[in-house]
Amino acid sequence: MKKCLLFILALSFGVFTIAQERAKVTKSFRDVAVKKAKPIKDVGNSQAVYEPGTKSVSLLSDDDIGGTIYDLQTNSSSQNRLYLFDDGFMGATWTMGFTSGSWSDRGTGYNSFDGSWGEAPSERIEDEKCGWPSYTNYGENGEITANHTYYDGIWVGYRPDKGTGEWNVNILGGPPGAVDITWPRIITTGPSNNILHVISATYVNIPALDQDNALLYSRSSDGGNTWDIENYNFEELGPDYYTNIGGDIYEFAEPYGTDQVAFLVGDNWTDLLLMKSDDNGDTWTKTVIWECPYPLHVDEVTDNFYCPDGAHSLAYDQSGKLHVVFGINRANGDAEGHYWFPGVGGIAYWNEDRPTFSADTNALNPYGEIGSELVEDFSLIGWAQDLNGNDTIDVEDPLDLATYYLGFSSMPQITIDDQNHMFVVFSSITEGYTGGLTNQTYRHLWCRTSPNGEWWGKFTDLNGGLGYVFDECVYPSIAANSDEYIYFTYQADEEPGLHIQGDEDPPTDNFTRVMAILKTDVISGVAENGPKVKDNNVSQNYPNPFNGASKVYVMLEEAAILSLEVHNMMGQMVYAIPDKKYNSGKVEFTIDGSQLDSGIYFYSIVSGESSVTKKMIVE
Repeated sequence: MKKCLLFILALSFGVFTIAQERAKVTKSFRDVAVKKAKPIKDVGNSQAVYEPGTKSVSLLSDDDIGGTIYDLQTNSSSQNRLYLFDDGFMGATWTMGFTSGSWSDRGTGYNSFDGSWGEAPSERIEDEKCGWPSYTNYGENGEITANHTYYDGIWVGYRPDKGTGEWNVNILGGPPGAVDITWPRIITTGPSNNILHVISATYVNIPALDQDNALLYSRSSDGGNTWDIENYNFEELGPDYYTNIGGDIYEFAEPYGTDQVAFLVGDNWTDLLLMKSDDNGDTWTKTVIWECPYPLHVDEVTDNFYCPDGAHSLAYDQSGKLHVVFGINRANGDAEGHYWFPGVGGIAYWNEDRPTFSADTNALNPYGEIGSELVEDFSLIGWAQDLNGNDTIDVEDPLDLATYYLGFSSMPQITIDDQNHMFVVFSSITEGYTGGLTNQTYRHLWCRTSPNGEWWGKFTDLNGGLGYVFDECVYPSIAANSDEYIYFTYQADEEPGLHIQGDEDPPTDNFTRVMAILKTDVISGVAENGPKVKDNNVSQNYPNPFNGASKVYVMLEEAAILSLEVHNMMGQMVYAIPDKKYNSGKVEFTIDGSQLDSGIYFYSIVSGESSVTKKMIVE
């Protein structure tokens, strides 16, 4: 039954286009700063009323699973909203509302696939105003979702048999003084998937926690009827470290095994940090992936600094190692507030085997300038594409870009399959596609893949077909599980930007879609000729650290043309051994470090479009 759906989806989504060139961004373009709004829990500033029939929206296909006029799905990072069960069943959720102005009918839109998707829902699953659902499996054959209510806290609903029956509902209220906790994320663990983990945040400052938004963790083994851990506030995330934990700047990884749990937290003003538990949430360890230069900033003037933008995703691989992707932006602050930079964007990648990023203001500079610790195609893996070949980004003014308070390449999602293939989907402005009332540049969804995280293939435009000419494609949420396809939901409409926040466009129809991408369609851009070099065939340089010469060995399974490149922390090539054809067997390279300054470098063995990159240290 699922094969029929996938065939229809493949026909509907049209031809993928592949691009590889980066659109350059001028310094003046990325220097434009805009004051950032506070995260939204309820309604936006606009009270415009939707008038049916005033705007035309091109339906891509009958595979749209639902709609909404309320168009803000997250303030920063996407919830887990789609789950693929082992038997092929899928459940999907999104925030849905049709009564513009008051949004009194706002709640969770739910649809499921069991051979085909059901009819688009017209009513929420709750009996009160809610929003921001997170969804996953529960028990032997059930499903569970959590979202925040208007006043009472977190609404938790589960069904022992997925897709059918009444929802069993419990409410998780916050601590005294902050009952209406909000922006939840959930996952389940245990042999029977019945241990529920919830992270959420307070919406008001309370003296007991002393943060505008404090992150809370709760755990239940009976669907939220009782809690053995309730509203625990991590000291490592408390006011001694951070002034504020922003709305929607956190998410869980799909658990590894039955008891390994991890979540990510971070944005412009908070360290990007990993919280990890190997005992089902009893104890946790904290890893700071990027250190914010101003974590306790309070109304002071700061320098400009590059930073995570608050949208990110993480996943375990088959060995239990965590992999992280995050959007990049820039920030500064003063007594009037915090500022973001619409002309800055990019997708960064990190895993637990790599060094963390420093608090240098340019550590996350995606443009290769002094101080940047990002290396293109290694730790910087996503950017806007130069589709027309004119070597620049085709937007005259960054203020003309739709406002999401994120980088113009952002909203990344990552999933890793049972072969350790990594699939990253992100939303990016895409030149050549403009429209809407203000003729803004549309965002498309793009995909990039890697077999190991060490080298990345070509970029695939997932919305390059004719059916997307007038579509703004945002808020992807990827299923952690996959088969021969990867699956994700996203929101589409014909107007770049939002009605609820930022642009405050007139209210209009938005559509929630599930896209299924055949893995070989996107992997082929990486390995269509087969990699000549592989991670386990390239040695670590020896000795390391070194101050003279160091050797690297490559074991070739067949003859290949190889070269060696050494880049510094700014991504600049400082040493190279040119292309040469080598026969199969052991190949030896000697790196002469006598002319290199002390520090950290990255060496790459390159063969055609494949490469392996590793770190070395010169003393």
